[in-house]
Amino acid sequence: MDAFEVNRARAKLALFVADVFASVPRKDQRAKGDCYLRGLMLDGRRKSIQAMAERLADGNEQNLQQFVNQSTWDPVPVRRRIAERMVPQIGPAAWAVDDVSFPKDGKMSVAVARQYCGALGKQANCQVAVSVHAVSDTASCPLQWRLFVPQEWAHDAGRRKKTGIPPGVGHREKWRLALDTFDELAGWGLVPPVVVADAGYGQNADFRAGLSERGIGYVVAVRSDVTLHPHDAQPTAPAWSGNGRKPQPRYRHKPSSVAALAAGHGRQVFTEVRWREGSRGPMRSRFLALRVRPAGIRARRLARAAAIAEHGHWDGVLPEVTLLVEWPQDAPKPTDYWLTSLPADTPVAELVRLAKIRWRIEHDYRELKHGLGLDHFEGRSWAGWHHHVTLVTAAHAFLTEQRLAPKADTADSPSTRSSTPSKTC
Repeated sequence: MDAFEVNRARAKLALFVADVFASVPRKDQRAKGDCYLRGLMLDGRRKSIQAMAERLADGNEQNLQQFVNQSTWDPVPVRRRIAERMVPQIGPAAWAVDDVSFPKDGKMSVAVARQYCGALGKQANCQVAVSVHAVSDTASCPLQWRLFVPQEWAHDAGRRKKTGIPPGVGHREKWRLALDTFDELAGWGLVPPVVVADAGYGQNADFRAGLSERGIGYVVAVRSDVTLHPHDAQPTAPAWSGNGRKPQPRYRHKPSSVAALAAGHGRQVFTEVRWREGSRGPMRSRFLALRVRPAGIRARRLARAAAIAEHGHWDGVLPEVTLLVEWPQDAPKPTDYWLTSLPADTPVAELVRLAKIRWRIEHDYRELKHGLGLDHFEGRSWAGWHHHVTLVTAAHAFLTEQRLAPKADTADSPSTRSSTPSKTC
């Protein structure tokens, strides 16, 4: 947004800030929040505090630094209010789990470590955050964030003290952080219609089991090497001789990889599905849905534990889910795979729409990062990082509201370009 557009929206922004920052006790802090949001939304390549302060007529670098890095206002109630406000407006078809990386120099930024950096596509020095987004075909909004604390930070008292990591926060796997987030959001009265995730999460049997334990349906990507049994496979037990431990039922045939099982059905059984309009026309490909039973040591142990907890015994039967496979017309073999716990009679077109809906958060991440400076924060502290991502979330939510408003002006509307842009904001 240019200065004129930001000025034009200031009255609406003031009402938005008054609502979502109502938990911030001091009036001057709420005013700084308003100022910071305007800085994030203004055009400009860099959204560091210094750069934003220079663009804002009322920008004061020292005040903004104190507000973000030293102030004690709690970002969680702000995020909660944003989530409560945005979920009804977006009307999400799903909640998407994702993680995002922030390349960093040095080793003193909170939770920084050498780890896989999605932004660079390789191992690099970075921070990683787990996020949960409400997503529809037309909009998305981050609902909550969790900063991933690498193992090396768990007991590094010096760095923890310098960056202000709370005493109770330690290393926790990303999939556990995602489940923690669902529990927190449930405490806010927010429950997902279905969860979607990439293979980084979908591959994990514990993550899938955690969703099922919470009664949350999922459509998650998996790699081609995940093993499973056909849905009609049955575990059997050898006849017991009467001596020793009674044999337990188990599957007598080795499980297949999803790639082998899918390719074995042949290209001819795949049907074309169109799921949305893209910039170059309808998005379409060929898909097949199969009922299967995920295998593997971990899946077996989780199934056994769940059955014993509920029924007191286990008959050896692995839970049944649906495998969705994509085999594009011009591809020599299937290319993508998803597992879903949704009902067996869910239409394939609906499974495809949900499997593909993560495109929306990838689209909106470009605005969060490149337009609103999500990864431009230069502070090092735990509090500063959480304040910054909360403010970026608020700015993104405000812009999303304006786009979703029935009478919202578009970027090409004459009413937004008819006057000479103001130099104050």
